[in-house]
Amino acid sequence: MNPNPEDELAGTEQPFVEHLIELRDRLIRALIAVGACFAVLCVWPGPGGLYDLIAAPMQNALPGGTKLIAVGTFAPFMVPLKITLMAGFLLALPYVLYQVWSFVAPGLYSHEKRYVLPLVVSSTLLFFVGVAFCYFLVMPALSKFLVAVSPTSIQVAPDIEQYFGTVLTLFLVFGIAFEVPIAVVVLALLNIISIEKLREWRGYFIVLAFVIAAVVTPPDVISQLSLAIPMVILYEIGIWAAVILKRSRPADPSA
Repeated sequence: MNPNPEDELAGTEQPFVEHLIELRDRLIRALIAVGACFAVLCVWPGPGGLYDLIAAPMQNALPGGTKLIAVGTFAPFMVPLKITLMAGFLLALPYVLYQVWSFVAPGLYSHEKRYVLPLVVSSTLLFFVGVAFCYFLVMPALSKFLVAVSPTSIQVAPDIEQYFGTVLTLFLVFGIAFEVPIAVVVLALLNIISIEKLREWRGYFIVLAFVIAAVVTPPDVISQLSLAIPMVILYEIGIWAAVILKRSRPADPSA
């Protein structure tokens, strides 16, 4: 006999101080994981190697012999270090999310746990897919476009701090944008918005996607289309996934 959903968490309450201690411990573990990944990346491939990797899309688009420049005094040291820290966080992200999951899992019902863990895993994978999409497709096309449209009287040599800021922003934007299916699935599974409404609002979302792309990306058509079109496609994928999951869900959520 299945337990009453209202009583399923009975006996699992913890004092507030214990929650704080557990939260502190898990934050420390997450920070240690990020620090360990950062240390490993500092050894290999090193800040210089990671910087070269991030700079490759723009460097390959520049005329032969042209390099990115460093205007700030400490930029040649700080920018590669920031890139290494960012890479360390991304490398440790699965473990960080595992710590988040372990902290919130005891307070969830069994039917909620059934969905939370797959959603955490899939959202992590989609974030990495969005970053990879940006790096391998968007950045090379954007770099070539910027060099191609520059007047011949201008020597294109971007500052590394501004370039890194642009790359980091685009990584975050595309990583978050690729979470659209997760948002759609969550809204549908929690019955916040019905699937029929999500289908009806398809046209509004298309307009919203292009507005968001125009606001959060550089003022060029390549990055804007590269963000808006995948968001529209991922919205449709989210609707299909929500339909499949709702059909496979037991009639009794406490089962």
